[in-house]
Amino acid sequence: MRRVRVPVVLALAAAAVIYAQVVSSYWLHIAIVSMIYGILAASWALLAGYAGQFSFGHMAFASLGGYTSALLVQWTHLPIPLGMASGTVVCAVLGSLIGWVCLRMRGPYLAIFTLAFAEIVRIILLTEYAVTNGPAGLRVPHLLGTPAKLPYYYIALGLLAVCLVTMSALAHSRWGFFFRAIREDEEAAAASGVHVVRAKMYAFAAASSFAGLAGAFYAHYIGILTPELGSPDQMGLVVAMAILGGIESLPAAVGGAAGVETLQEALRSAGAWRFVLFGVLLLVTMRFFRNGLLQPAWQRLMHAGASEGKVT
Repeated sequence: MRRVRVPVVLALAAAAVIYAQVVSSYWLHIAIVSMIYGILAASWALLAGYAGQFSFGHMAFASLGGYTSALLVQWTHLPIPLGMASGTVVCAVLGSLIGWVCLRMRGPYLAIFTLAFAEIVRIILLTEYAVTNGPAGLRVPHLLGTPAKLPYYYIALGLLAVCLVTMSALAHSRWGFFFRAIREDEEAAAASGVHVVRAKMYAFAAASSFAGLAGAFYAHYIGILTPELGSPDQMGLVVAMAILGGIESLPAAVGGAAGVETLQEALRSAGAWRFVLFGVLLLVTMRFFRNGLLQPAWQRLMHAGASEGKVT
């Protein structure tokens, strides 16, 4: 990441390693799920916060990535890593097609179209019982042959790091500049020479591929897939994570995912009231903290890392 200083990266890496050594298996599971949702929240932030394409179909790609990998592994005995890679590629291709179809859509029209796409995918997965086992859930081979959480934790941490570095490199590349130009003013961007069609397709393809990878890893970690992974509830959860963290900052979106997932578990005894709390927190964030709750803290951390790295 362009602005991240080495001391900050080393401190975060050390904290992640120490965390894995001192917590229970239960909280390791929460951390793994949080990192999966972190990839989903960051990739949605890349699409919505950077490219300005507000999509409700993101979790549909997570489902497609998971089901594609699971079915390929079951039917062709493909190694699981290749199955996950195949699910990622399928989502990238479908995402670019969605980007092309949605070329002239924006705002509520784009959101409604992608919501309809997500519901079509969910209903197909729900009704094609012979293939997906419908609402009963599709049994998926585990990525590792051990029930221990620690290896999955380190794999999830590595995937999250690679995805964040890749997304950040894209966001600060020439294409990232094109994404932000389209977000601010699509007509002005086109008049300035930005190839809007290609940029939108790249944005959807990139975000969808990361969602597919997260969904594939989730499937081979949990061991079962249901169509509810792509439900509007799950999509709303990812959107809330990104907004609470900071939609224009990839690391802040990851922090939002970790915070929401941790709070959900910590407040589980409160029952449905915890969702009321999240709703109030989301309203307050959108009203008073347009850049999210964590993005300002992340920026201060980066400035502190930059200051420490200076030679006096």
